[in-house]
Amino acid sequence: MEEVENTSKRKAPELDSEDSSAAAVMNGQQSLPGSAAKRQNLARSCIHEVAAPNGYDLSKDEAVHGTLSNPVFNGNMAKTYPFQLDPFQTVSVACLERNESVLVSAHTSAGKTAIAEYAIAMSFRDKQRVIYTSPLKALSNQKYRELSQEFSDVGLMTGDVTLQPNATCLVMTTEILRAMLYRGSEVIKEVGWVIFDEIHYMKDRERGVVWEESIVFLPPAIKMVFLSATMSNATEFAEWICNLHKQPCHVVYTDFRPTPLQHYVFPIGGSGLYLVVDENGQFREDNFLKLQDTFAKQPSQLDGKKNGGPKASGRIAKGGNASGTSDIYRIVKMIMERKFQPVIIFSFSRRECEHHAMSMSKLDFNTEEEKDSIEQVFRSAIFCLSEEDRGLPAIELMLPLLKRGIAVHHSGLLPIIKELVELLFQEGLVKALFATETFAMGLNMPAKTVVFTSVKKWDGDSNRFIGSGEYIQMSGRAGRRGKDERGICVIMIDEKMEMSVIKDMVLGKPAPLISTFRLSYYTILNLLSRAEGQFTAEHVIRNSFHQFQYEKALPEVVQKITRLENEASLLGSSGENDLAEYHKLGLDISELEKKIMSEMIRPERALLYLVPGRLVKVRDGSTDWGWGVVVNVVKKPSTSSSLPPALSASRNNNYIVDTLLHCSSSSSESGLHSKPCPPRPGEKGEMHVVPVPLPLVCGLSSIRISIPSDLRPPEARQNILFAVQELGKRYPQGLPKLHPITDMGIEEPELVDLVHKLEDLEQKLCSHPLHKVCLIVTFQLRNAQSCFYLMHLFFFLLFLCQSDQSEQQLSWYQRKAELNHEIQQLKSKMRDSQLQKFRDELKNRSRVLKMLGHIDADGVLQLKGRAACLIDTGDELLITELMFNGTCLI
Repeated sequence: MEEVENTSKRKAPELDSEDSSAAAVMNGQQSLPGSAAKRQNLARSCIHEVAAPNGYDLSKDEAVHGTLSNPVFNGNMAKTYPFQLDPFQTVSVACLERNESVLVSAHTSAGKTAIAEYAIAMSFRDKQRVIYTSPLKALSNQKYRELSQEFSDVGLMTGDVTLQPNATCLVMTTEILRAMLYRGSEVIKEVGWVIFDEIHYMKDRERGVVWEESIVFLPPAIKMVFLSATMSNATEFAEWICNLHKQPCHVVYTDFRPTPLQHYVFPIGGSGLYLVVDENGQFREDNFLKLQDTFAKQPSQLDGKKNGGPKASGRIAKGGNASGTSDIYRIVKMIMERKFQPVIIFSFSRRECEHHAMSMSKLDFNTEEEKDSIEQVFRSAIFCLSEEDRGLPAIELMLPLLKRGIAVHHSGLLPIIKELVELLFQEGLVKALFATETFAMGLNMPAKTVVFTSVKKWDGDSNRFIGSGEYIQMSGRAGRRGKDERGICVIMIDEKMEMSVIKDMVLGKPAPLISTFRLSYYTILNLLSRAEGQFTAEHVIRNSFHQFQYEKALPEVVQKITRLENEASLLGSSGENDLAEYHKLGLDISELEKKIMSEMIRPERALLYLVPGRLVKVRDGSTDWGWGVVVNVVKKPSTSSSLPPALSASRNNNYIVDTLLHCSSSSSESGLHSKPCPPRPGEKGEMHVVPVPLPLVCGLSSIRISIPSDLRPPEARQNILFAVQELGKRYPQGLPKLHPITDMGIEEPELVDLVHKLEDLEQKLCSHPLHKVCLIVTFQLRNAQSCFYLMHLFFFLLFLCQSDQSEQQLSWYQRKAELNHEIQQLKSKMRDSQLQKFRDELKNRSRVLKMLGHIDADGVLQLKGRAACLIDTGDELLITELMFNGTCLI
């Protein structure tokens, strides 16, 4: 990573006077090799930093442009505004006039759009083309409408629609920009500025890579404007841009919110709102405690039968959403009565949005004149559709809602309906909008009030509380600048929440921007299609934000390793040789057992023994499930015969072993999408049938137990749990296992050698001095996953064997083992290069492309590969295979 210039900082207290620079105090310069050149200027609520490469030419007219660390513009502005610019806007404009990239990080509705408009005005003035990118088609459509009113020559490219593709200012989605860069579009050669709106979207697991690739591929001569919600590592992002394109990148940050917010909490089933954070950002602890008291008084907890069964303590039942819908109805009605509209009601499910909107059937918020206007606009909008399409339920059901001032907005709606809803909301004809969180992503459509129907969302892995960044983004829609004195946020909760959880959510710091870069077949194929050959997959990997963050963290890792090694060297070393020898024997045995087990569970060998009632040991990575009971074995449907055999998964992965496993009770309470997990220490837990891929079976017992034919009753499953636990007590050294040779009759020479080596190591382990008291824990030792756990067992044994050891010496051993374990983990992290990981993945993906016929043996793109290059709205490999097999004709 190339070094950039030294750091200078200037700080000033927040002032109310216009001339805040008089109070500035220079703190001098401090050399920070390898970091960005920074200057912090706390004028009112604005912070400015800049990352610049070493040797950057600073020759600018200071009278006009100021300095790199203190940009000030005193020339003729490319665009004037009818209002006085905020400090962060003034600094950002000065950075743009220096012809240098800038990252503007500010709250929603703070005024970031003004910076983008100024960059566009500069491009028109300087006869350059400018590209405005956004993450959503809806946002692109809105920006196109807004910019078309401001500027004369504006085009739109979203994939669905292309208007004026040769315009000076092009509004497009980020995917379209990436496609243009891959295909070497001539438009890019005329571009002077690229504006990335909602750049914090780069942390999205699915689409974040699109932003990284676009930034990497942009020519160094192009300057960039990044508009982002507040994030904690904005400077790190600027350093990456500086390092990548060898150009300065300014960071202008403000946490100033033009319209202050009040945050209320409404307990579902309750009767009032509780102000938990006032407009000054103060947390009202007394109100929060009153809120908590309401949950203890909920009648649904006392009579669970009224709501479909008993509920856990501290949780309010929704009764099939009936209670929740009723509460939303009451809140919306109250908002309208108190003139707090328009209101946006956020839900994390499209079905919930529609359900809540339909539940407002008794409410009507519009006058007859407004209804006539809505119907006229609606009829005009759908006139472009065919007669058949106008009769679709999604079209017909929307008009009655719209006429009452109610609307729904989510990604499942037809594009024309979404655009219609956005227009009506902007015109004030929609008073209550039920939307998913995508509506908060950049669309300039503020409301007076925002309501959250839940504070939990399903993110693909778990049902979790929303993060502070997500809450800030959505709550930022509350409060219209220049119209409302304050915005109102209402949070609906259905269970007790810890004070720290709600504090972190409402008042927490914004999350850092963490790269989610990944290789894709689309990327590899498009890189191979580039005629210039100047970019390779390795070039993209090496210059990604992901690799930059990894390399930047390495010096800190080295320092930590040195500190830990120094601490470990100060501790005693008596008895460590025996300890290390015993440790190595345990690890060697564990490795051999894994190799032998991988041979034993091959389907042609294991299926004969995986019969109902067989006890099997299951381990998923670091999660040790212990012993379970086989219920059934099923084979996955075979893949298409047209695919090459080498592409199909390992045969072991084609089999699923339905196994009764000891699970945490919370697994069954977390919903259908929850991932089962073992019980916590001390938890009773319960038995559940879990589908286990065959490779996760790490032990086959010679014991079989009888199981009932019907496992649905909890009592039947619990009896099996008692039987397994009783067997564990009967065999304290571990349940007897099937022997691969004597029991299963495997006679392969390689496996026989492994078994003999294992027996030799076990004999050495048993004859070791430290082993004489470990008969009780031997089976735990072999199945331990981490060196840390192994070491704890060693300390226990050492203490028993060497009774003359003092407690202080024992604590030294334990601390040293902890230090050594942490050191090994850090060293492993350093050795495990991210670049090498991606290289291995690139090699494997290239092998797949060759097998499918997308590229030849020399890596040259073939017809199928060229077709896959053009597919960027779905799975490129799957769609290409369907096309070439004749399955998909369109």
